[in-house]
Amino acid sequence: MSDRTPVSPPTPTGAHGPELSKTGAPAADEHQRVERAAREAGGDSAAGRLLDSGAGRNLGLVAVMVLLGVVGAVTAGERFLSVPNLLTVLTQASIIGVITVGVTFVIIGGGIDLSVGKVMALSSVWATTVATQAYGPLVMVLCALLVGAGAGLVNGLLIAYGRIVPFIVTLAMLISAQGLAEQISGRRSQIVTDPTIAGIATTRLLGIPLLIYIFAVVVALGWVLLNRTTFGRRTFAIGGNSEAARLAGLNVRRHTAALYVLSGLCCGIAAIMIASLTTTGSSTHGTLYELDAIAAVIIGGTLLTGGRGTLIGSILGVLVFTTITNLFVLNNLATEVQNIAKGAIIVVAVLIQARARRADP
Repeated sequence: MSDRTPVSPPTPTGAHGPELSKTGAPAADEHQRVERAAREAGGDSAAGRLLDSGAGRNLGLVAVMVLLGVVGAVTAGERFLSVPNLLTVLTQASIIGVITVGVTFVIIGGGIDLSVGKVMALSSVWATTVATQAYGPLVMVLCALLVGAGAGLVNGLLIAYGRIVPFIVTLAMLISAQGLAEQISGRRSQIVTDPTIAGIATTRLLGIPLLIYIFAVVVALGWVLLNRTTFGRRTFAIGGNSEAARLAGLNVRRHTAALYVLSGLCCGIAAIMIASLTTTGSSTHGTLYELDAIAAVIIGGTLLTGGRGTLIGSILGVLVFTTITNLFVLNNLATEVQNIAKGAIIVVAVLIQARARRADP
């Protein structure tokens, strides 16, 4: 007969039985109950999911546009609702809208571009020099596109292969482009003498300015590129997690450089548009355009950290800001109040983005 006494195995949750919470329930059950309550309180409703989706954010911006329309109808009446004024709003939105298309790609790809306004100014100055205009409109357009794309290429190479922070590179490009534009133009506005370029802004098709058609074409091409091509899918992948994209076999450096070239190309297109609208090429063009474009992208739902966004949302953001500017002009309100209103809209948009990030699994 053995003198060993049987020893019972230790309980898995503690020496004295299951670990209890303060309420007397098992701790594991209590933890699950708390998590379930948090999910229910966190907005897993259909309305919450809609708000967090791209379509929901776009619908929110449409609602803002409707609200602005009501405000315009009440405060400015027919002056706001007239067809000429609405076309003016779209025309004013077209130039910054084209720039915003390129900025949207860059931000979705995880970057930032502060140089777009002055790259556009440099392109407009280079395309309207006496020597360039002597070769005709085709060379002027080609010059603007090449200068814009070239500046974007420099940004892209320094960021992708030089491993310099995008903020620093594009800020340096902003300053350099401003200085080069001033040196080329002698700080004077260069008059557009070519009738073809000058006629772009005055040409109308079916009563609609040609600038709006150019804007629509750029947006359509950008939407297809972002949502229906491998280039667009790679942009989302790199913006979401560049290291995972690299391990998956994507050439992250080359694609990042291409995104900045695309942004610069959009600046070149906008340069021809603004040169036609103002009949000048000037180093003062595009002042603070980079801030307007980035703000439009933010309120359009694109995350500043990259990986998520919609081009339609960015364009709606441009229209919201342009409409606000138009309302303030029609009602003779101070510019500083307009800037406060825009700042408030940006803050609200960032708060909504923060809510969406918390709701993500």
